[in-house]
Amino acid sequence: MKSHNAQLDVILKPCSEKNIKNILDGINTFNLNKVPSKTEFWSPMNFVVKNKNSKVIEGILSGVGYWAGLEIKILWVEENYRNQGIGSWLLSFTENLAKEKGAEISMLDTFDFQAEEFYKKHDYISLGFINNFPKGHRRSYFYKRLNKFK
Repeated sequence: MKSHNAQLDVILKPCSEKNIKNILDGINTFNLNKVPSKTEFWSPMNFVVKNKNSKVIEGILSGVGYWAGLEIKILWVEENYRNQGIGSWLLSFTENLAKEKGAEISMLDTFDFQAEEFYKKHDYISLGFINNFPKGHRRSYFYKRLNKFK
């Protein structure tokens, strides 16, 4: 796809794996020149919980970034296992492991039909929200200080 600006001679293309690495390297270099890293660039923390039949019943996709922040992308519990404390257990496990890796804060987003009350129960503080996204619902952003003494 050609640029809409006739003065620029550029082409828009889908990213390859190499392109993605170039983009990540570029933003990491820029960011780390502004604020030094506190931890590794990205320390993945992805876990599953299985029942006695080895069926996955819960999982978390998260990681600690270079400014000591735990970013929770997804925490999911199968419906039949909800409200039994295992979601709370996995969240606590992940937060504690993140603290061992130097994390000072946890960040996430969720929707009104997902887990807003769950995170509030675990001392997450609302940063704000986007109303009517998706239509008729709300997307909310939360954070929590992991080390209350810093």
